[in-house]
Amino acid sequence: MNAILTTAGISPMLLAIVFAGLAAFLGVLGIMAFIPVAPTSAVPKSRISGVKDRREAMKATHQVKKKDKKKGQIDDNTINIMRNTVEKFRMQDLVENTELRMSLARAGFRGRKAPIIFLFFRIVMPFLLGIGCVAYFAFIYAGQFDSTRHSIIGVVVMLVGYALPNVYLKNVTQKRLVKMGRAFPDALDLTVICVEAGMSVEKAFNKVAEEISPQGPELGGEIALTNAELSYLGDRSLAYENFARRTGMPQVKALTSALIQAERYGTPVASALRVLSEESRGERMSIAERKAASLPAKLTVPMIVFFLPVLFIVIIGPAAIQVMAQP
Repeated sequence: MNAILTTAGISPMLLAIVFAGLAAFLGVLGIMAFIPVAPTSAVPKSRISGVKDRREAMKATHQVKKKDKKKGQIDDNTINIMRNTVEKFRMQDLVENTELRMSLARAGFRGRKAPIIFLFFRIVMPFLLGIGCVAYFAFIYAGQFDSTRHSIIGVVVMLVGYALPNVYLKNVTQKRLVKMGRAFPDALDLTVICVEAGMSVEKAFNKVAEEISPQGPELGGEIALTNAELSYLGDRSLAYENFARRTGMPQVKALTSALIQAERYGTPVASALRVLSEESRGERMSIAERKAASLPAKLTVPMIVFFLPVLFIVIIGPAAIQVMAQP
């Protein structure tokens, strides 16, 4: 055999290598034939279901307990009544309004039910307060009824009822911003530590959301939702922009701008986050200094109203008693 191969000009070693490679190739094909391959359409579905499961787990971690949550929920029948009321007043276009949804999201009210509930109370509150005003003047008010003056009062009360939902939404949003602003410097420091340790942005956000939730559950929930959007959305910059719009905080906007710039131009993320962290700590210190500087002016009125009269009584009281006791 070797003589025949040598006569034909073929090296036995080369022929052995060729047969070994062919055997290895056929073995790989045989192994792959027994490996189940998921269909292409199942990959996006599995990814979406995985993101949904992850988001639900985050909600269970960063929101209130299920018992407390069930107590505050509105059933579907009530929601249907509210939806029908909104449609009768031809305000169904506002339900899909992006600005209204974003305003409600800044206050912490998400989901498709939030705009319906807000618009329902915006419609009903003027009538409720108007009926309450009429009932007061009819059954409780003991004075003489003045049609002009009491009608004006009723109109003013109805206007106040129309403005109450907006005032409530504004107050809730402001309180939520204050809570998130208190927790943001610590969250940014944790993000810097995680990124400098070699974590990706998704891993860093996940870790920060877990650690910051006991201190600031509102900010932890927003970071967790942003992390879910980073896994789901194709454009990562859109997830960062949604994070900035939902919170409405200038600090978060600066953070998202730095992350978008780092991904777009390849700049180092850790250095940009460290600069933002230093600025955030300096801003927090300046806020504390301003509050400390305003304390003397705020304490002036309580001292005049409460401390000085007591001090005068203690100082002048004994002398006044002695003068009055003398014959």
